[in-house]
Amino acid sequence: MADKQKDQDLKNAKEETSKTDKKAEKKTAEKKVDPKDEKIKDLTAKNADLEDKFLRSQAEIQNMNNRHKKEVAGMLKYDGQKLATEILPVLDNLERALKVEATDDSSKQLKKGIEMVQQHMVKALEDNHVLAIDNAGEKFDPAVAQAVQTVPADDDHKKDTVVQVLQKGYKLEDRVLRPAMVVVAQ
Repeated sequence: MADKQKDQDLKNAKEETSKTDKKAEKKTAEKKVDPKDEKIKDLTAKNADLEDKFLRSQAEIQNMNNRHKKEVAGMLKYDGQKLATEILPVLDNLERALKVEATDDSSKQLKKGIEMVQQHMVKALEDNHVLAIDNAGEKFDPAVAQAVQTVPADDDHKKDTVVQVLQKGYKLEDRVLRPAMVVVAQ
């Protein structure tokens, strides 16, 4: 009986060894990865990385294009701002000259010529989106006008309204080139 037990134990040990050997072989087979599979895995990872970089680059290019379009639109919108600003004192002088009384024929003709030049300049500025800020009688807005004098409010002029425009202001599109110099009722 002891011999049978030994034979059984020996048989069980062989089976265990056999199972362990098969498991070890299986693990070794699993560890032995085909080099082609490994290369495919590496190339797939590289491909995903490159695709991500490509998409990021495309987004960056799109952002740069959008920024460029905004900058160009801004430049076009306010194109001529420097020229308009430099012309405004000339226009002021022409308007002052028109306020002088002309008594004889030659001065009336000269005044007519000055008036024509002034009208052409105003039209040229308006054609280029430069508009006068002439807000007499309107509510005082410090964004477009500068109060240089105040007068008491009365029945004709309510409080915080522009009584008189001493010097016209001008704006290009929505940007104030020069605020109007005004008298405000207080």
